[in-house]
Amino acid sequence: MGPDTLAGMTHPVEPPAPAELLAEPPDAALPADPAAPPASPRPRRRPLVERIGMAAIALVMAAVFAFVGIAAFVGGEPFLGLMGVIGTLMVLWVGGLTLIRG
Repeated sequence: MGPDTLAGMTHPVEPPAPAELLAEPPDAALPADPAAPPASPRPRRRPLVERIGMAAIALVMAAVFAFVGIAAFVGGEPFLGLMGVIGTLMVLWVGGLTLIRG
C-alpha cells in the first residue's frame, strides 16, 4: 500500500498552474445588467414616537443595569459592579443615539 492509494485516490491531485491562478473569472468582462434595479436610496428615519419609545426602553434597561451595579458594589462584588456600571453607560449611549440619529 503506497502513498498513491490513500483514501481511495489512485492519482494525486495536481495544483493549478500559476497562469490559471492569475486569470480573471469569465464574468468579469461582462457589463453590468442594465435591467438591474438601481441601488436603494438612503433608509428613512424612524418616526419620533418610535424613537422616544426605544429611548424609554433603553432608560429602563439602564436602570436595571444600574441597580445590578449598585447591588453588586454593596454586596462586595466590585467586578460585577463595574460591569453593571459599564452596561448602564453603554445602554444610555445607544439610547441617546437612537433618539438623536433615528
